[in-house]
Amino acid sequence: MGDPGREEYKIQSFDAETQQLLKTALKDPGAVDLEKVANVIVDHSLHDCVFSKEAGRMCYAIIQAESKQAGQSVFRRGLLNRLQQEYQAREQLRARSLQGWVCYVTFICNIFDYLRVNNMPMMALVNPVYDCLFRLAQPDSLSKEEEVDCLVLQLHRVGEQLEKMNRQRMDELFVLIRDGFLLPSGLSSLAQLLLLEIIEFRAAGWKTTPAAHKALVVKSLQQFM
Repeated sequence: MGDPGREEYKIQSFDAETQQLLKTALKDPGAVDLEKVANVIVDHSLHDCVFSKEAGRMCYAIIQAESKQAGQSVFRRGLLNRLQQEYQAREQLRARSLQGWVCYVTFICNIFDYLRVNNMPMMALVNPVYDCLFRLAQPDSLSKEEEVDCLVLQLHRVGEQLEKMNRQRMDELFVLIRDGFLLPSGLSSLAQLLLLEIIEFRAAGWKTTPAAHKALVVKSLQQFM
């Protein structure tokens, strides 16, 4: 994790100048404006959902490179400041762009997954991540497959870590999810299946049961038939 050579493939979607900026940040972070680098990564993550799923690894690599070179945390500070700004404006972001909102949730969960302090998840991100997931579990969000899909994917990725950090909030989140699953209308059949699968996933100790996995695959394939 964090090998700069593995990050370069993610840089190809940027223009030539930005590609050079990011490549330099990975190899010689002291030679570039790392706050600018943080803003570039966040901005791109809000517009590119594919990039937002993997950007955490790049951020981790830059943080590691900066730490080894200068023992500082300019990039991490800039990244967290920008995440906080977007977090505070999350309702406006969702109203403006559902895709941008889904990308943001994906990105902040990805960052939570990769960034560590003393080999532990960052406490500063626990409640913001929970708040984003709680928003995805509201009835108006559960009526949109994009948000249900995002909720389930992120719980697969970071649910177990989040539960270890705050079990009570995870219990509260799953009350919302169960209530949402029982909504009399407004949920598509795929959304219902996804919610049922994540309920079973947590009940099985954050492991997918063979039956649930098979049902999810079959149902997903049916959407394209």
